[in-house]
Amino acid sequence: MHALSPTDSAFLWMETRSQPMHVAGLNIFTPPHGSGPEFVHQLLAEWSQHVKAVAPFNLRPVLRMGLWHWEEDKEFELDYHLRHLALPQPGRIRELLAMVSRLHANLLDRNRPLWEIHVIEGLPGGRFAVYNKMHHALIDGVTGARMAANSMSDNPSELKAPLWALPFKHHPTAQRKTAAPGLLEQLASLAKAGKEILPGVGSGLWDIVRSAYAEGATALPFQAPPTPFNVEISGSRRFASQSYSLSRFKRIGEATGATVNDVTLAICAGALREYLLVQNKLPKKPLIAMVPVSLHGETSAGGNQVSLLLASLATDVADPLKRLQRIVESTTEAKNRLTKMPRLQKMAHGITSIAPLGAGIVTGTAEKHPLFNLVISNVPGARETLYLNGARLDEVYPVSIPTHYLALNITISGYADNLGFGYIACRRSVPALQRMLDYTHNAIEELEAALGLEEPKPKARKAARKTVRKKAP
Repeated sequence: MHALSPTDSAFLWMETRSQPMHVAGLNIFTPPHGSGPEFVHQLLAEWSQHVKAVAPFNLRPVLRMGLWHWEEDKEFELDYHLRHLALPQPGRIRELLAMVSRLHANLLDRNRPLWEIHVIEGLPGGRFAVYNKMHHALIDGVTGARMAANSMSDNPSELKAPLWALPFKHHPTAQRKTAAPGLLEQLASLAKAGKEILPGVGSGLWDIVRSAYAEGATALPFQAPPTPFNVEISGSRRFASQSYSLSRFKRIGEATGATVNDVTLAICAGALREYLLVQNKLPKKPLIAMVPVSLHGETSAGGNQVSLLLASLATDVADPLKRLQRIVESTTEAKNRLTKMPRLQKMAHGITSIAPLGAGIVTGTAEKHPLFNLVISNVPGARETLYLNGARLDEVYPVSIPTHYLALNITISGYADNLGFGYIACRRSVPALQRMLDYTHNAIEELEAALGLEEPKPKARKAARKTVRKKAP
């Protein structure tokens, strides 16, 4: 039995029927050349031979003495977790995103290990999709992307065991057990942790206190204006996704001195601005985004290793280049502060600075006084082309978590030379979510036009227009 960290446990405590706490990935594949329509059935038949799961896929959550623990499921049933689905005709991306929207709205069963894998066939040209769904208490976005990549290969001839049968050494439940530390060692470890955590708590509290009078590029809690996204949500979901060439983002960054992450935020800001303008609900103050910051590069520990920063999206600025400049100023200031902190201090700072969100959700004050307006996350992915038992991975889309008073979540995942945008929202609170795909496309072209960048080659341009029309219903 393995105890969950406080951060991981929080995702179990926060979960309700209207607020599922699982994340997912939608991967779209092309079968190997020459394979027939039976490829998906053969893949599932091979996977079905792996009836035993390794940690963390064989673990279910149990509550002991008020604390959550992982416990091995002695009655593990693969048939429950591995599911085979087919799209209704005509089997377009539209039907796929509608199916993912419904699947993502369903809670995971806590009596079983908290994951499901849905293999979905019926896309044109024999293509198929795999929707991997896991609880956020089990993994964060970076870990999930690493696990998915670990189950594939850059060699189309290589056959690998499925995700649940592959050991993943970076998860805490898969770490080799060592002798328990002595009392003095434990006390020294606690003292060291406290030395880092307490300053993080202090700086997080100070951000809350000074938010009322801080000026300049700094984005702080409670500076966000009320928006249609900051409302109580239902349990229904709508998902929209689209891939864009990473090279376009790099060219914009090179021309402006911005990072790809900053360009991504600026494009999201442009899309959000147009969405709210169309609805005549654009606030005068700029929207504030919470941006998770992965700390996996600073530790070998598993579980959720994340801090956060708040960034102004400058949605009150009409000029796209000035908007990008404001965003760069905001993120640079936030990153400079985080860089100076040790890992545990970063985590404590992030958790403390958004701690009032819980009280705001319970009391309903988060609608008129939001800490921030939405979450925008960027998850790194594999740079090389990957294959699943010979099937080429074409597109990767993350599917994240909307919550009460944060009805829209945007997560971007890199893969090869593409960035996959995944928009997930409460179906009732955020109407016409599919229009965000058009607005994202417009925001990219707006920046390119403002910079005088050359138009993409005709062939690439044609492909981009073709994919932009693939929307959720």
